[in-house]
Amino acid sequence: MEPIEIKAVTIKDIEQLQDIGRRTFQETFSSNNSAESMAKYLKEGFSEEKLSTELRHEGSQFFFAIKGEDVIGYLKLNTGGAQTELQDSNGLEIERIYVLQQYHGAKIGQVLYEKAIQVAHDMKLAYVWLGVWEENPRAINFYKKNGFVAFDKHVFKLGDEEQTDIMMKKALLPENP
Repeated sequence: MEPIEIKAVTIKDIEQLQDIGRRTFQETFSSNNSAESMAKYLKEGFSEEKLSTELRHEGSQFFFAIKGEDVIGYLKLNTGGAQTELQDSNGLEIERIYVLQQYHGAKIGQVLYEKAIQVAHDMKLAYVWLGVWEENPRAINFYKKNGFVAFDKHVFKLGDEEQTDIMMKKALLPENP
């Protein structure tokens, strides 16, 4: 298999980010959600304005997974005030890991996950956390396999629908070093 390159995303990459974000989100969730809610979320959640703001936020980082010339997945990480919930200076949020369906099973998600863990270690953070939709057993199992445990729940709005995400956490440093 051709090696996967992990590349930091910049504001110059916004169109590619918008495209991979919309494509992977739609592939992952369209069969379980209404067309109206999906269309609203894809329009608002991946608007150029929203992505520009996220890319410019000092606490957020995006990375592409690239195979050859093609962007096949991406990762979004948040620290500090950029985090969607905890906003703890000792934690890193994995907000998004998405891979095109045709590459599911090819360990691309694992490569992106390992990039997140590397960033957390480089920043000497105590833990990594995330929210995962309770109706996404594939993702839940992926995170459990990688040592995450559930610790809470929160609401995620998809269009006009409210859904429940399981919040999961993985400790990276001992609690009392």
